[in-house]
Amino acid sequence: MLEQIVHLAEAIVQPPETERPLLTALCAAAGAEIEGRLRDGISPEDCGDAFPCAAALLAAAGILSCRSGGDVEQFSVGDVSLRTGGGGQVCEAAAAMRRQAASMMAGYWADDAFAFLGVRG
Repeated sequence: MLEQIVHLAEAIVQPPETERPLLTALCAAAGAEIEGRLRDGISPEDCGDAFPCAAALLAAAGILSCRSGGDVEQFSVGDVSLRTGGGGQVCEAAAAMRRQAASMMAGYWADDAFAFLGVRG
């Protein structure tokens, strides 16, 4: 299934050759993260296309975050100045990918919401 996840992630981010090892590692990590959150008795195969798509979106979000140059808009010291931009847009796109992945897997994930139980007042 890792090959399928990598193939989908490559379609999303179109990595240069130098990023392919990082993307493959991110795909493996994303797959493991998603699999670790599955409800008991559910396998990645039970999720159909949702599993590889969600893992690819998480990996793509990870690589886009690595590509981001930051949000510094203006910084000057003497004659040296630095101005970057667009990092916020990349971070927003990565966050949207993470939300989409979570939405795709919501029906398969165990409830990991935080709750207080047995707290005395």
